[in-house]
Amino acid sequence: MTRHHAPRRSTVRIAAGLLVGGLLAAPAQAQSRTGTSPSPSPGAPIGTAARTVGDARYAPGPCPRTPEPIEALKGARCGTLTVPENRAEPKGKTIRLGVAIVPAKSATPKPDPIVWLAGGPGDDAVGEAKMAIDGGLNRDRDVIFMSQRGTYSAEPNVLCPNIDEFNAKAVGLVYDAPSTERLHVAATKACRDRLAARGIDLGAYNDTESAADYEDLRNALGVPQWNLYGISYGTHLALVSMRLHPAGLRSVGIDGILPPSKGGSALTWSSARQGIDGLFKACADQPACNKRYPNLPATFERLVRDLEAKPVTTTVTLPGSDKPVKVVLDGGALVTWMTSATHVAPQVPIALDELAHGKPQRIAEQWAGGKLSPAAMGRVAHGLVYGVFCSEWTPYESQEQALRGGQTAFPSFPRSVQAQAPQLTFLRPDCDVWNVPAAAPSIRDVTRGDIPTLALSGSFDSQTGADNGPYVARTLPKAKVVTVPYEPHVVFATSKCAQEIAVSFFDDPAAPDTGCLKGLKPPAFEIGS
Repeated sequence: MTRHHAPRRSTVRIAAGLLVGGLLAAPAQAQSRTGTSPSPSPGAPIGTAARTVGDARYAPGPCPRTPEPIEALKGARCGTLTVPENRAEPKGKTIRLGVAIVPAKSATPKPDPIVWLAGGPGDDAVGEAKMAIDGGLNRDRDVIFMSQRGTYSAEPNVLCPNIDEFNAKAVGLVYDAPSTERLHVAATKACRDRLAARGIDLGAYNDTESAADYEDLRNALGVPQWNLYGISYGTHLALVSMRLHPAGLRSVGIDGILPPSKGGSALTWSSARQGIDGLFKACADQPACNKRYPNLPATFERLVRDLEAKPVTTTVTLPGSDKPVKVVLDGGALVTWMTSATHVAPQVPIALDELAHGKPQRIAEQWAGGKLSPAAMGRVAHGLVYGVFCSEWTPYESQEQALRGGQTAFPSFPRSVQAQAPQLTFLRPDCDVWNVPAAAPSIRDVTRGDIPTLALSGSFDSQTGADNGPYVARTLPKAKVVTVPYEPHVVFATSKCAQEIAVSFFDDPAAPDTGCLKGLKPPAFEIGS
């Protein structure tokens, strides 16, 4: 889950986000949406034939352009899917979504490809191709990457560089102060006003429309069945797709699980508690770490209270720059840093200890590094972020429920910290100015059915807690729940074992090979002098 005040949710590093895609180099022109083209020739590679099905048109063409070259996309078959912006107005505006299909390594690929659903909301799947291919997903199957509506390589995109610029400046502000809120919401409103002035229907950027886009792509490519693999927010979209368009799904992998039926601030607080506790327990279980950093939970909670009462201001110099950066750390900033710091778990105990002894530089550098990184600028589709959260989350969670989530997870935190869930700061006033209609109540329905599902989590995941796996499996009788120990959010990105489990799942969805879990060891925590 991506917000403009927080480190990227789908990232595996605090200092930089995942690459996201770019505008199509030479996008195909919109075609007539009437009639149906013939099915692709039997045996022809997926994505090599133009085809119209209903209101959707797929046309082969150049690959989406990305901010940096992605080796995994060399040799990909590419094109553009054209669909209605708002399916309630099928004769209205159309949008174009970039598609890249990376061929299977096998000379005899399986007929059912894997579709990668990106994190965020707001990340471009095309830019996550390296992660998917490095993890071996294309061993026996083609892997399809499509830019979700509004993302970087889509036309139109709903990026908001002004929000990213605010994000960078905000490292020098008190994280949850009323004055910061006013600037925060003003940046959100400026983004909304600019997109609306371009004629973009902001209410059409949500999971229901995106799920229909993928179903249209499947039909336009002439694929009878395929498989989904969603990471982080992509699991949210996958679960909606399973509910709305189950017929075309052979199997689904979800990694870093975000159930639509529970999405909101309370879930975010619960996840933070789980992942942070998992990391602290791993330190306590190691004699050297426990001796040097005893009772980390108490240290962390004391630091949150102390910093919220008296924020610390420091100056850091980031790699690649000689310009000093002012950084303010208050309690809310420390909590949000911590929810991403599980990606660098070996450093967390020493970082907290340094902060407790008047040395905030390590945490300040990581906090500022993620926001000022070039990868954090102009790549996230904030219009999709708010399109999802403001139509599907805030209408179905009251401010009181959100606050209660913070109070339940961390009862010792100051109320000002409890009121702003990690990475969702000022979400409700943001949504007030975003002003899109609430999604139908069915968006909060649990996903049911017999689609084979792999529910993967990491025990250090402080962004989408591991208990979301058993939760979604309650209504998915063919789900396999796997928690990979000592891993943070999105285990496919960081764990060779998770990659092996995922690939084996697509081989045999009824019996993924989890044998590699037996050999996993906890991280060696950095021990200071």
